[in-house]
Amino acid sequence: MLHLLNRTTTLASLLVGACLIFVGTAALADDLPLPAGKTILVISGAITATNKDGSAEFDRAMLESLGAVAITTITPWYDAPVTFEGISLDALMKRVGADGEKVTAVALNDYSTEIPLSDFAEHGAVLALKRDGEYMTVRDKGPLFIVYPYDSDRQLQSQTYYNRSAWQLAKLVVE
Repeated sequence: MLHLLNRTTTLASLLVGACLIFVGTAALADDLPLPAGKTILVISGAITATNKDGSAEFDRAMLESLGAVAITTITPWYDAPVTFEGISLDALMKRVGADGEKVTAVALNDYSTEIPLSDFAEHGAVLALKRDGEYMTVRDKGPLFIVYPYDSDRQLQSQTYYNRSAWQLAKLVVE
């Protein structure tokens, strides 16, 4: 009987240990891997998923792994309609566990603009990596450009939304 009790206790201990390992692994699943390539975007502030010093760093491949979206729209910066490909900013904010009211977008040249976090879901804003099928370079508003589907709503065809459309984006700070 004692031998059976020891087996039961051992089995129970193994099950508890396996559950703890599973729970611990599930908690780590929300963390982000480190970028394998050059970091092109850093997200900080009120976020829960991080990979370096309380922030979330992304390389191009990490961003693209979140799923591609495309919009074709007329902009004040180009003479003809443009197709932008990138990722949904709403999906990106969900991936990092953003918990705030606004995002401050900061460009490579230190230009900054405040964007209500609600814009991303409400208007379908995109973090563009490509313009007309080509990756954008720093000379052409890249490597990242916040764009809205300006043609989808007359409200988006205003200076308010054009000012929120930061190009050469380097950082997002969630507040």
